Formats: sequence, structure tokens, C-alpha cells
Amino acid sequence: MYDPTVFENLKVAFENRVYDLDTIEREIRIINRSDQMDFAILARRFAVQFTLYHLEDVSAEIILEASLQDLADEILETPGGNPGCSLTLHFQKHVRRREAEQCELIEETLSDIWENEVLVVQTLSFLYGEDEPGYLNNIEVKFRTKINEDNMREIPDFIHSILDALRVLHAI
Repeated sequence: MYDPTVFENLKVAFENRVYDLDTIEREIRIINRSDQMDFAILARRFAVQFTLYHLEDVSAEIILEASLQDLADEILETPGGNPGCSLTLHFQKHVRRREAEQCELIEETLSDIWENEVLVVQTLSFLYGEDEPGYLNNIEVKFRTKINEDNMREIPDFIHSILDALRVLHAI
């Protein structure tokens, strides 16, 4: 019988909760989804991007990844192995004035939400020739530890924290 990997089980759990928030609860709107198998490095990647239903100026993307080593440790039941998945969030938000102040506030806020369990990297960019002032802030929130099936019960609360982060980012 087929035994799904940690990656597959977590992907389904995230996907189900996010799609319920979109189609049933109408709290979010999914704007992109990706499910990839990279045959060059034998890795898996799942991503789903969404906005709050009535606040579409900030988006969030959940990215779940499993490397060849993660998959091999699990399938081969490697002694001392650490099978699991890497978890990353990407947020996109426009910042207009006082970029340094806004970026500092964003980093503090996201670190507080996830209790300093994350590394926050912000990349500002602009489109040359665009009349609108300000920058697009691509915010990467990388979790320091892998997740596995032991974290399944935490997924609803985790997604709730993402929704809270979207509301806070909108207000900044």
C-alpha cells in the first residue's frame, strides 16, 4: 500500500485549510498555486498565495519544501535522519514613505507573531519609469526548524497567524 510522505500529508493539510478559507468561509481569495517536482535535484515544492478577501493590497504565500535528503531520510528510515519539510512565508506589500521605519516595524511585528522563531528578509524594488512613488516590499519569513506530521494540529492556528499578519501589514 502507498504510504504518503510527510510532504504529501502536510501539503494536503495546508491545502484543505486554505481552500476552506477561500471557498467556504470567504475570508481569503487564492490568487496562485503551485505544486512542483524538481527532477534535477529530486525535490518537492508546494506554494499557495492568497490575499484577505477585502484587503487585497497585501498578499501571503505559504511555501512547503522537501529536499532529496528529507525524502530519503523518511523513505529509507535513515537512523539519525531528520525527515521533515522547510516552511517559508512570502508577503508582498507596497511601502511608500519612510521605508526604513516601515521595514523595521514589519520585521518587529513578524518576529513577534512567530516569537523570534523566524528569519525575516525584506527586499525592496521598484519598476523604473513607474509614476507611483514607493517600493514593492518582498518579505520572506523563513522558519528556523523543519515541520513534520507532529505539527498537523498547529496548522489552523498557524494559518490564523498568517491572516493576522496580513491585517497588520495592511495597517503599516
